[in-house]
Amino acid sequence: MELNEYICTLCPRECAALRSEQSGSGFCGMGTLPKVARIAPHFWEEPCISGTKGSGTVFFSGCVLGCVFCQNDQISRKKQGRVMTVSELTEEIKKLTAQGVHNINLVSPTPYIETIITLFSAYRPNVPVVYNTGGYEKAESLRRLEGIVDIYLPDLKYIDSEKSSRYSCAGNYAEYALPAIREMLRQTGKPQFDENGILQKGTIVRHLILPQNTKNSIKVLQTLKSEFGDDILVSLMAQYIPMGRASDFPEIDRRITKREYEKVLDEYDRLGLNGFVQERSSATKDFVPDWNLL
Repeated sequence: MELNEYICTLCPRECAALRSEQSGSGFCGMGTLPKVARIAPHFWEEPCISGTKGSGTVFFSGCVLGCVFCQNDQISRKKQGRVMTVSELTEEIKKLTAQGVHNINLVSPTPYIETIITLFSAYRPNVPVVYNTGGYEKAESLRRLEGIVDIYLPDLKYIDSEKSSRYSCAGNYAEYALPAIREMLRQTGKPQFDENGILQKGTIVRHLILPQNTKNSIKVLQTLKSEFGDDILVSLMAQYIPMGRASDFPEIDRRITKREYEKVLDEYDRLGLNGFVQERSSATKDFVPDWNLL
């Protein structure tokens, strides 16, 4: 059930890096075995994901993006976490489902697509599997997850390539993110809920408002409406706080203003998007998890 070394081209960076069990030379720096920073019920996702019993989150270490403002910088770039075998991770996921969580939520899973296929081909939980990603994905890699993932939870961070290059080291972000969302939607179809309003299948696209970037946010919302209409849910996020290396970028080294928030929210309402909207009060470090698998 474990994974041997391989040359990796899973994400748009196509590093062609050699990945062994414990290490890799690619952008994410990860090996073939999953490195995990936290496994626990999580109550701060969208209401239809967290519900009353929590979302069973597995926070993976490493990331295919390089967001300078990442609130999970300790695990995405500094790579805190513990290497586990696929068998060990399977047992931890079984413990989560036994706690009654609404789903199994795989956070920053892109470097571990091979792990996900191996794990869930051998074990299928009795709750939906969520693929929670920054959106920088190859559609062809996602096709391999059809029948495994029930709910896709991607970001659409940028349309502007200059912004995606400056803040996430990915000038071709939108070029890949939009076809990826299209593939996610093809697999899931329109959102489907159970009798308690918990999402069972579907795609929710998140967008985080950045300071001095309202034009990008408005373009993202307009693109989501024109490309996907009412087939997806859109989660507009206002939780931005400057973390990671944001202090090196003065224009984003602050929280968003009331005016910025309302300007983007007005466009969300004008477009008639369906989904969820965060209040500005959500911008607090209280929502950053404790990385307890160091």
